[in-house]
Amino acid sequence: MLAPAVADAIDLSRVRRVLVIKLRHHGDVLLASPVCTVLQRAAPQAEIDALVYRETLPMLAGHPAIRVLHAIDRAAKQRGLRAQLAAEWRLLRALRARRYDLVVHLTEHPRGAWLKLLLGAGAGVAPERARGGFWWRRAFAHRYPLPRATPRHTVETNLDALRRIGIWPEPRDKALVLVPGEAAQARVAALLAEHRLERRRFVVVHPGSRWLFKCWPAAATAAIVDRLAADGWAIVLTGAPDPAERALVAAVRAATRASVVDLVGELTLPELAALIGAARLFFGVDSAPMHMAAAMGTPTVALFGPSGDAEWGPWRVPHRVVASTAHCCRPCGNNGCGGSNHSDCLLTLPDVRVAAAIEDLLAETGSTSPQ
Repeated sequence: MLAPAVADAIDLSRVRRVLVIKLRHHGDVLLASPVCTVLQRAAPQAEIDALVYRETLPMLAGHPAIRVLHAIDRAAKQRGLRAQLAAEWRLLRALRARRYDLVVHLTEHPRGAWLKLLLGAGAGVAPERARGGFWWRRAFAHRYPLPRATPRHTVETNLDALRRIGIWPEPRDKALVLVPGEAAQARVAALLAEHRLERRRFVVVHPGSRWLFKCWPAAATAAIVDRLAADGWAIVLTGAPDPAERALVAAVRAATRASVVDLVGELTLPELAALIGAARLFFGVDSAPMHMAAAMGTPTVALFGPSGDAEWGPWRVPHRVVASTAHCCRPCGNNGCGGSNHSDCLLTLPDVRVAAAIEDLLAETGSTSPQ
């Protein structure tokens, strides 16, 4: 594809090192992975580094386009001011040693601006920031608008940073990149053998989210588990070790008649990715594991409530999004109705619609039964 000319495009031939900054949650970081792929393709001579929060490192670890993966340890502040300052100083020294020519900042986080200035990078691009002020404009001569009136998928919004500086992504480079690694694949292979699970003959059900307002009632999830089990599918329940997610999965188990494999809290993120990659189908809510399923190429059925599926839906994988058609207020972006942490658009979502979506996707992508 012939890229359109951008008047103030960056001369990529002079770029030797790039720092991509994404300081957000796990799913957000994974949705930024195509940015590194596109940068490597556009500037093959350049080394691409990334900066994320330490807990989100697995989302980009092993990415073939990333040379150095830096991390901010937010837990350092809990060890006292001295430990926090020492951690910040170590990070700054590591970043300065890389001598970046370009900083690609993918959020409105103020840390990105002062890092750009402290690192002395020649060029920088970031979103427009309503209250950025002089320091934001000084740090980032190239700024791109975030979607306001019309929804745009987050992957494309991230790639707008590159379009702004004259890099037009090829469709082949927009895929999510998630590399579980050999150790995770070996652990999952052992778990499959232990529980007598065959690849592509089980379904991963991940009912939880760190935000309860995105979750479906346990009884409804249990009804779907029963339907899948009745069709012969083995069911693997997954979830974070967080007490709220454990309680939700326990309620699902109490309500289902099916025999399930419960791996809640037993998997690392790379192991969860490897497990999802071996599954026939992923079923869950709007969450990081849903994006991991998309990255691993596993057909996905996702439930959406207050969050917008146009911006956050499964990316480039066969999928079905099930959302209420009876609530004109969604997606509202609120933490539940009235801030209650419970969303009526999910509480009233009928399980028959979800079951139909699962059956339809299974038929589209192969067999509706494991035989």
